[in-house]
Amino acid sequence: MRLRLDSLFGRLFGVLLLAIVLAHLLAFAWFIHYDQPPPPGPPPQFSGHDQGPPPFGPPPEHRPRPWFGGPVVPLTFQFVCLIVAAWYGAKLLTRPIQRLSEAAERLSENLDSAPLDESGPREARQAAHTFNLMQQRIREQVQQRSRMLGAVSHDLRTPLSRLKLRLEQIDDTKLQGQMRQDLDDMIGMLDATLTYLHEQRTSEALQWMDVQALVESLCENAQDHGADVQASGCCAPLQVQPMALRSCINNLMDNALRYAGHASIVLQDLDHEVLIRVIDHGPGIAADKREAVFEPFYRLEGSRNRNSGGVGLGMTIAREAAERLDGQLTLEETPGGGLTAVIRLPRL
Repeated sequence: MRLRLDSLFGRLFGVLLLAIVLAHLLAFAWFIHYDQPPPPGPPPQFSGHDQGPPPFGPPPEHRPRPWFGGPVVPLTFQFVCLIVAAWYGAKLLTRPIQRLSEAAERLSENLDSAPLDESGPREARQAAHTFNLMQQRIREQVQQRSRMLGAVSHDLRTPLSRLKLRLEQIDDTKLQGQMRQDLDDMIGMLDATLTYLHEQRTSEALQWMDVQALVESLCENAQDHGADVQASGCCAPLQVQPMALRSCINNLMDNALRYAGHASIVLQDLDHEVLIRVIDHGPGIAADKREAVFEPFYRLEGSRNRNSGGVGLGMTIAREAAERLDGQLTLEETPGGGLTAVIRLPRL
């Protein structure tokens, strides 16, 4: 394996090798200094009247070694060097992963976020380059889809409008009404699909908003059009994406009005979250079907079908809008019959 100094492996290997070499060099120097025998003492002195051979006494004693002259200091230094090398190595390993994680989070919130800086070790530069290339391709695909949506919207509306004009030339009133209903359904599905795709690519910044005022405003607008909608409860301002929250509440309110003819929106302010309940007393939804209605273009049989005016995207748009707010949207049974949609918005 070729060792490259600009690679993550090369840097990590170099740091660990340097730490081990330094620690062992200090240990060698330390033991060489403190393991030298003590210098010899002065020769023994004899008195002049002593004619015999010098007495043999015990060998001179070594100097006592200080506590720091043993293995404590070099071993401690080795331990500290290895800890520092391990800490720096862990930083080298985790820094590129952390940068990728932060960039991926920014990308999930905004496709037009700044590209990742292509610096650091070779592996990190390669990963950053690949990530930036992926972001560019995703952005190009989204832009291409937007252009296609515009073309579809224009190209389909024109022949549909011509067909509606030609319906006036049909003498059979019953056939004319049936064809007009089919054309209206096609236009409604086209509008709902374009709205759904537009909601998917829309990104907003968080803003402080008076949710209570928004709910009351939506209810007043609906009442001006003759709808039976009531609002109650209160809550403090909340940090949200305004268009996403408006879209979520609007779709739930329209769903309740379409199938039940009336709706009640109740606000509840808790310590860590705000609850928004959209309540109706219509036909309701069976418990085993409540998750299925969030699938695109899913429609229930019976009273909740195309004849009621829906194309199966309202609940999908509402849930995706709630998720963009880091919230949750669930469906419950209304006491006494009906459906209650509960939006849970956390206080960030």
